[in-house]
Amino acid sequence: MNAPVPPSEPLFTEGWEDTAPAGLAAEPPAWEEPIPLGQARALPPFPTDALPKWLGAMVDAVAEETQTPADLAGGMALAALSTACGGRAVVSVRGRWREPVNLYLVTALPPGNRKSAVVALMSAPVLAVEKTLVERANAQIAEAEVTAKLARSAAEKAAQKAANADPDHQDKLTADAISLAQAAEQAVVPVRPQLIAQDVTAENAATLLAEQGGRLALMSAEGGGIFDIIAGRYSGKPNMDVFLQGHAGDMLRVNRQGREAQFIEAPALTMGLAIQPSVLEDIAKVNGFDGRGLLARFLYAVPESLVGYRNLEPDTVPDEVADAYAEKIRTLTLAMAEWTDPAVLTLSPEAAAVMLQHRTQVEHKLRKGGPLRPIAEWASKLDGAVARIAGLLHLADHPHDGYATPISADTLTAAARIGAYYTAHALTVFDAMGADPALAKARTVLAWLQANPADSHTKREIFRAMPSGAFPAVTDLDPALALLEDHGWIRQEPQPLRTSRGGRPPSPRYQTHPQLTRLTT
Repeated sequence: MNAPVPPSEPLFTEGWEDTAPAGLAAEPPAWEEPIPLGQARALPPFPTDALPKWLGAMVDAVAEETQTPADLAGGMALAALSTACGGRAVVSVRGRWREPVNLYLVTALPPGNRKSAVVALMSAPVLAVEKTLVERANAQIAEAEVTAKLARSAAEKAAQKAANADPDHQDKLTADAISLAQAAEQAVVPVRPQLIAQDVTAENAATLLAEQGGRLALMSAEGGGIFDIIAGRYSGKPNMDVFLQGHAGDMLRVNRQGREAQFIEAPALTMGLAIQPSVLEDIAKVNGFDGRGLLARFLYAVPESLVGYRNLEPDTVPDEVADAYAEKIRTLTLAMAEWTDPAVLTLSPEAAAVMLQHRTQVEHKLRKGGPLRPIAEWASKLDGAVARIAGLLHLADHPHDGYATPISADTLTAAARIGAYYTAHALTVFDAMGADPALAKARTVLAWLQANPADSHTKREIFRAMPSGAFPAVTDLDPALALLEDHGWIRQEPQPLRTSRGGRPPSPRYQTHPQLTRLTT
């Protein structure tokens, strides 16, 4: 409650106009249409036209053949690009702000939606490229294995010879043995390339990242298992470090028994997961998932299932569409595989202006009462996600010279459209997860206001009417009342001036929206 003020300074709450003549109460502002609490949102479809034409054509064709929402194939298309480019490029947004181009994507659909078929179709070209990379590496691996074996054998023989030598020659032979032992130690056999993994533990994921030069993708039609692993299926407690750092690109240290610690300077993990909707409810309950920001790193899609409304004789994916997709993914993956230091992608001046506009809009929506305030942690990463998507779309169009050609304003705009799509879905997902603790409590208060129509109620009246345990103290009502006020269902009346300082101050009174009285009349 506001502290008393001298009579010469009339007190009016924010939003009320202090324009009345002295001694008269100000007229309250007119009521605007209230915003429903947690209203069911009409979620937008995946914007396939924001993708490069060859990629959008594949997404639409796969969605048609499998009779699934384009959201699933769209998410897997972005995961395929992320697999091809992750760890090999960064987007220079502004100053020293650089975003890697790997993404975490989740699409939730009930059973029977052919998730496995979609994931298989969209990931097949990536697996084909992986096979090509393995075949190319086999000869190098074989040569390195023989070289390492010979080096170890020579070191062993030298050590034995030095051990049996007479004292006059032992020093020189010992030095030779040490030199050969060091050479044998440095004879490293490269591992076989691997782009995609599935059901791996956190420790396995860290090891694979170290072996694969810091890049790896987890793509699965049963992605709930990945969340089980992160939650501690094997360890008994959440193990999130590799998944947190693998998204952010922060240095990761891998300790493996019997071997020296390995450092991954900038890990780039990709996740493209299809899950059942119930998994979202389960992960919201895992202790630590939200507190450490893991859930804020995912781009969520919760499309409506087409089961029951599917065309049983759909068009199949045209060969030319599938071939173009496979060839483009192959070209991009092989081109980016040659990069050791990440390619730095820059924004054109026009794209930088689009990015600034997007950042400004997001920042305004994060204000108190803004539409993104309830998911502030997720939305705070939205600008970075848009930059990452823009980098992927740019490389999809410029696989060989993306570093030499700035990202265009059109590409940034397309990325922002995809970001807006994921924002709409994130609001629904986090609503279902209960990301805004005040929301459920605000609904409780709103239900009582609807059932007890009156022009106004005091805060104390509302508190006394609430179910037992819902609000342990009167102050616990504050977040719920603030949310209702932000949504336009109630507004606090100006506090009357107190003529004395004795006794308990009057309880704040809230006017109720006229709709609340009309709902029951």
